[in-house]
Amino acid sequence: MMLRVLLFTLTLLTAVAQAASPVVLQRPISLDTGSGELFGSLLLPQSDKPVPVVLIIAGSGPTDRNGNSADGARNDSLKRLAWVLARHNIASVRYDKRGVAASLAATPDERNLTLDAYVADAVAWGKLLKADKRMGPLIVLGHSEGALVAALAAPQLDPAGVISLSGSARPVDQVIRQQLADHLPPALLLRSNQILDHLKAGQVDADVPGPLEGIFRPSVQPYLISLFRADPSAAFAKLRMPALIIQGTHDIQVGVGDAQQLKKAKPDAQLAVIEGMNHVMRIVPNDVKQQLASYNDPQLPLAAELGSRLVRFIDGLQPH
Repeated sequence: MMLRVLLFTLTLLTAVAQAASPVVLQRPISLDTGSGELFGSLLLPQSDKPVPVVLIIAGSGPTDRNGNSADGARNDSLKRLAWVLARHNIASVRYDKRGVAASLAATPDERNLTLDAYVADAVAWGKLLKADKRMGPLIVLGHSEGALVAALAAPQLDPAGVISLSGSARPVDQVIRQQLADHLPPALLLRSNQILDHLKAGQVDADVPGPLEGIFRPSVQPYLISLFRADPSAAFAKLRMPALIIQGTHDIQVGVGDAQQLKKAKPDAQLAVIEGMNHVMRIVPNDVKQQLASYNDPQLPLAAELGSRLVRFIDGLQPH
């Protein structure tokens, strides 16, 4: 009898859990920008009324729609993030940036990439979603460098909200300087700062030492020049819609100080500092080996507080 009651209880709990989780439509989605086609993934919870939709913008370099990089990192951070949202009845679109993964053909030569093109693409995706009758309020979420793209795209989209997730408040050349200062020997550090000075001034520098090629190879320098012109704090300060800043305390790429600076730039923004969360949204000890290992562990769950903070912010937005 006891076993039967236990089995019935488990069956009931499973049914309740399934009823609480919406059925989610997974579909490929594409966008013709007029200068190349971009490809992404749509997660759409089935609903008899429009649901909020989050446009997820990936971070720097060859990072794809799922948060994975051709440079070696595979952690599915953005894919997992999209599913967290879907389970709370929030739709999302995440996409491969031009020049990356399925969208490689849109700009196959990285010498032709610019920050302005990334921003224009985000605006075009946002307009596509705003015109979709299945969608309710649009929220633009950028991770890492994507947070800057989100802030620059938002004034043209007038979304219901903007979310900066692990976004820098400082111009990116300052961030790179700080990161390299901790790891390079004096001679290479001097040369890297000279290259950064040239790029900041809008000049390419062809004399790149071998150890610095990964960061400053000549083919990526035009993009860096366009990127270094942007001031994330200034862009964030111009936002007139509700905003949420999320930053982890164990992020080895962006610090809590950046999040505080963004908050200072836009005092009415919400700030969530998540204890122990790192750059790929996992709770990981502040140990370099464990940090790096997490960048290649797609099975590691996302920080639970991240999901709750996102859902609370989105649920609190008024239709725009």
